[in-house]
Amino acid sequence: MKVIETKDITYEYPDGTKALEKVNFDVEEGKIVALLGPNGAGKSTLFLHFNGILRPSIGTIVIDGEPVNYNKKDLMRIRQKVGIVFQNPDDQLFAPTVLEDVAFGPMNMGLSKEEVEDRVKEALIRVGMDGFEKKPPHHLSGGQKKRVAIAGILAMKPKIMVLDEPTSGLDPKGASQILRLLYKLNKEGITIVISTHDVDLVPLYASKVYIISDGKIIKEGTAPEVFEDVKTIRGANLRLPRIAHLMEILEKEDKLPFDKPYPLTIGGARKRILKEFED
Repeated sequence: MKVIETKDITYEYPDGTKALEKVNFDVEEGKIVALLGPNGAGKSTLFLHFNGILRPSIGTIVIDGEPVNYNKKDLMRIRQKVGIVFQNPDDQLFAPTVLEDVAFGPMNMGLSKEEVEDRVKEALIRVGMDGFEKKPPHHLSGGQKKRVAIAGILAMKPKIMVLDEPTSGLDPKGASQILRLLYKLNKEGITIVISTHDVDLVPLYASKVYIISDGKIIKEGTAPEVFEDVKTIRGANLRLPRIAHLMEILEKEDKLPFDKPYPLTIGGARKRILKEFED
């Protein structure tokens, strides 16, 4: 079942600038979907349509089988179902303590004090931030802030989590930890949608990949299908995963028999190399 579907949506800013043009994007329930694109391609603008922060100039957004109507009641229902984690956690964290920040969403849902406390505790445990309840968010590291921002969304028990550049500003270890956390949440039943520049991590986690450039979706498919189209990848100012790039060089410059599609992960490259040696 599709839990997010955009149908030919176009979005223009008040000055007439077209940020999205006839975008068709869908997310199957229980999957991890990645949106790749350079800065300014329209990733954040598209994501802000998924819980009604922005409204398309043309086209329709369908959430969990129902078109978005943009009345107050409908928007509240959608925002409980679709949680967005912004690229910069400082745009999302504002309360004096971690506990108050994570509790903000559930409190505004009108839940009892006991239910709010239970949700906050559970959310912080799930992201590995229990014990930080009394810490001011601005005293946390970048990775810790990301985890608290995710906890704030988890506390609202969403069906879908949308994360704009969740690994932005993190070192490789921190980025890997966040992606593993999202993978774990996905296995627990939450549909995950991410935008990212980190093409090396995408093949490990995403079941479907979209490429957006100048406000248009220019490629979609599985990771192998998308990264096989080297011309489109590079035309969108993106790159191949490092492993695939290495295999490309070995094939083109050293004449080794590594035909496309190139492996995208270390495990895939190892299998391909061992197979060539066996043959």
